[in-house]
Amino acid sequence: MAEDRAKAEENVEELEKWARVRERGYAYPRVLLKLSGEALAGDVGYGIDPKVVDALADEIADIVEDEVEVAVVVGGGNIFRGLAGSAEGMDRAQADYIGMLATVMNALALQDAFERHGIFSRVQSAINMQEVSEPYIRRRAIRHMEKGRVVILAAGTGNPYFTTDTTAALRACELNVDCLMKATKVDGVYDSDPKKNPDAKRYDRVSYMEVLSKGLNVMDSTATSLCMDIDVPMIVFDLTVKGNISRALKGEDVGTTVESQ
Repeated sequence: MAEDRAKAEENVEELEKWARVRERGYAYPRVLLKLSGEALAGDVGYGIDPKVVDALADEIADIVEDEVEVAVVVGGGNIFRGLAGSAEGMDRAQADYIGMLATVMNALALQDAFERHGIFSRVQSAINMQEVSEPYIRRRAIRHMEKGRVVILAAGTGNPYFTTDTTAALRACELNVDCLMKATKVDGVYDSDPKKNPDAKRYDRVSYMEVLSKGLNVMDSTATSLCMDIDVPMIVFDLTVKGNISRALKGEDVGTTVESQ
């Protein structure tokens, strides 16, 4: 009886917190942020740009202070890409494992930046590295978020052949998030590459089915299909514009919203 009462009280506290988050103007009380490794490299082009990481931590600190629950899936392309290694003759599975280790390096760099900005955080890795991270455990990750800690999810799914985009879609499903946010260097989804085609059209809203049928460059088809199946909206936005994370979470016209229709 005491245990049931404690759970009921926790549920009430969580609902009250989400009500406060919505009162502050946020449309999504619990979110998963997908960061590409390239985004962390900034203008440097390789490795981790401290300015980018600090700017990101500063923005995350603001929304965490407003009680938004945040999980982060980080890629590793700024250090090593499994597909690139495979193309050069490496065994694909071996190359993917190296890429997973690169995501752990990025996750630890993010954790350092977050905690320097006063954000409590935990790194959870799909590959066991007990000296530097917790193992990924779904219920523990949710509990961390409920306690106001940012959960940084590293090492992809722990399996080769699966991208970190697919990881983000999978974790979004497991952690019951309200929105998946994909941070990029462009301001949304276009019908063609805006760097090559100056007349490329940006979508304000687009369906997952259109993304798949038109081959739009959002996520790989596995990740897109999973997002469509679990019916979680995704916002694709430009991380380099200060304040975009908060504006997107408040439902402002930032980037492209991808949803089931």
